[in-house]
Amino acid sequence: MPAEDARGHAEPTVRDAISAPDAEGRPRRATRRFPLFTKDTARPEGGGRAAPGDAPAPARQWPMLVVLGGVALGLLLTALDVFRFGTLLIGVALLAGAVMRWILPSVGMLAVRSRFTDIVTYGILGVVIVLLALMAQPDPLLRIPFLKGILHFTLAK
Repeated sequence: MPAEDARGHAEPTVRDAISAPDAEGRPRRATRRFPLFTKDTARPEGGGRAAPGDAPAPARQWPMLVVLGGVALGLLLTALDVFRFGTLLIGVALLAGAVMRWILPSVGMLAVRSRFTDIVTYGILGVVIVLLALMAQPDPLLRIPFLKGILHFTLAK
């Protein structure tokens, strides 16, 4: 039952954000439209915990830890002068992040934007890093013939 104010008027009861009264005090109807002003940022799709809430924090965020662990190991190997394998590992870790973002319903903090944007971003960065690692000198494992022509054309005097 609605509470009454000092003048005897009934105060509308607020059950949730949708039923909050408008400027004239009338309760709003339920709608699927976005509000005119938002008060916070919505969690990205799939941004929920990757494990139950009673699990320890590392278990709840295991997809992010897998990607960060792969990148950290790749950076360590690169610093230890195993350049090609280290950069390949960094690219593969990003590709694994794209695959996890695509397959898993909840990936925790690995979800930064929409699912599509995350997959495209992680995928493109992973592919570019892997290709650059395979083309790195000396003794590249991958040779793309037209790139050599473009390089000579742009640097020729």
